[in-house]
Amino acid sequence: KKSTGIRPILYRADLLDKPAIDNFEEQNIEAVIHFAGFKAVGESVQKPLEYYHNNITGTLMLCQSMREHGCKKIVFSSSATVYGMNNPVPFKEGMPTSATNPYGYTKVMIEQILSDLYVADKEWSVILLRYFNPIGAMKGLIGEDPNGIPNNLLPYIAQVAIGKLPCLSVFGDDYDTVDGTGVRDYIHVVDLALGHLKAIDYSLSHTGVEAINLGTGNGTSVLQILHAFEKACGHSINYKIAPRRAGDIASCYADASKAKEMLGWEATRTIEDMCRTGWNFISKNPNGLENKSLSSIAQIKRKKLTEVYQSALYISQKDRLLCGFIPRAGAEIPQHTIARNWVQAQPVGLRSPPLRILFFYEKSIQKRIKEDTSS
Repeated sequence: KKSTGIRPILYRADLLDKPAIDNFEEQNIEAVIHFAGFKAVGESVQKPLEYYHNNITGTLMLCQSMREHGCKKIVFSSSATVYGMNNPVPFKEGMPTSATNPYGYTKVMIEQILSDLYVADKEWSVILLRYFNPIGAMKGLIGEDPNGIPNNLLPYIAQVAIGKLPCLSVFGDDYDTVDGTGVRDYIHVVDLALGHLKAIDYSLSHTGVEAINLGTGNGTSVLQILHAFEKACGHSINYKIAPRRAGDIASCYADASKAKEMLGWEATRTIEDMCRTGWNFISKNPNGLENKSLSSIAQIKRKKLTEVYQSALYISQKDRLLCGFIPRAGAEIPQHTIARNWVQAQPVGLRSPPLRILFFYEKSIQKRIKEDTSS
């Protein structure tokens, strides 16, 4: 809202919960940009089943909901990882796809699923946007705020620059590149966003399947990015050379000509722009973005839980179960009749009731509620 002056309509939902995403008629949705998914390469190797289930099953649920509501235009957030390790650079959309990890294979598989949708129903418009390496930020308001230790280069550099992390590890300095470190195609996140708008415009007037690279067409090494960020923040950044990581390739950059020809899009922001806006974001948000609305719920005093719980029950009685409590995942169904009825009627929690009361169901107050059943 601060960036655009428009407050978007937001539903908090999981794609694995299909009823929660059936909002197409309610909002007259014409097209979908599908970003949702797990994305950490290393974690995907440790948790392959979770990645395949979340990313692929979630996509299937989304596509089923779209088809049921006659919405057949989708822009998918794919990745340059689908080019695998054996294609020569620059990567072109017609090259064979493969992957080296479960995360990458979810992208390959989803591309195939969406392509098969069009084969079965020629009314679909499918745009597969293959991102290269998005970095940078927008106006210091929107930027990369990873949980825990960052998996990507620029947020890691940024946290070293601001003092949250001690040192950057550069994995390998013996590649056949300009300075021996890995080369990637970094693209400013605002250019990436504009590419999505162009893709939506295209999908509204075309059907078919198109894979399109979103990159600059230029490669930049890890050390070049590091030195550009040093210039942006005004001081040196501590780093060390570490052994190569398994599965990393020397160079990865796009042939971005198709995006220009088909969508009328090309990246215009420089590496300096990317590092400057990235530093602006981390310096304004050294502790990351905090969701005040959710954190305020979590900060409810424990001594108030019983009062809030009882209030929810009374309101549930009065308003015919339009309001109630949301139990923790795995919690027992409460024995109190009103509470039990509400939970069974709302298995996925509240969506859009006239009044929302959110709090955490605790075993410590279950006994108190049983004692108050007669009240």
